[in-house]
Amino acid sequence: MMVEASILALDGIRHGFFTRQGGVSGGLYASLNGGVGSKDNIEHVTENRARMATAVGVTPDRFVTAYQIHSPNIVVVETPWTAETRPRADAIVTRMRALAVGISTADCGPVLLADPKARVIGAAHAGWRGALTGVVEATIEAMERLGARRGEIRAALGPMIRQQNYEVGSDLMERFGMEDPASSRFFAPATRERHAMFDLPGYIDSRLTRAGIRYVEDLGHCTYADPERFFSFRRTTHRGEADYGRHVNSIALAD
Repeated sequence: MMVEASILALDGIRHGFFTRQGGVSGGLYASLNGGVGSKDNIEHVTENRARMATAVGVTPDRFVTAYQIHSPNIVVVETPWTAETRPRADAIVTRMRALAVGISTADCGPVLLADPKARVIGAAHAGWRGALTGVVEATIEAMERLGARRGEIRAALGPMIRQQNYEVGSDLMERFGMEDPASSRFFAPATRERHAMFDLPGYIDSRLTRAGIRYVEDLGHCTYADPERFFSFRRTTHRGEADYGRHVNSIALAD
């Protein structure tokens, strides 16, 4: 149902990078689809998310995700919102107990963070756009405002698309070259001219390291390459499928 990071196996903290297994959805969404923005039966999505909430030790009404827009926007949560009132953001941080914060992915990079001493946690959605524009750094800064110390923060990178399956065009390479010249080492040659293979997890890891995070774990799973366990937007696109499921990646402070 979920994979976990040893770096986040901390007293009083529950977390999970949920796979596509263990839910009630069928067809393209089989079976643990947590995507409220998908075309799946909403009753199935609600039940799937309730199962995820139970797995991280909270009630379904205290299992929150945002309306993601591929931005560096952060929200601090103290009380749960509803699906209709969720804010537009790509990272959530909190210091409230029994409140799970999560982000949805289907190839982008999920990053879960925790300062076990300050009891502050966060979840960040880091696709290439968010990673480049600073969602990782903004999440860390928001955690610090709640009392975390970046030298104590642990960060885990969950399942995402890996370099061998992530071909990008020259426009993306040029943007990275202009905005972050140090990023060139994360692009490897592709078979097609003016294309490259992008190392998204390596790039996210480098942004965490540059931000002063000393404890980082990458679980190493590729969403594209493992259709039995993971949804993938790019794989769905290549197959010409009508829609795709979404993972939820969540962390909570135990009550």
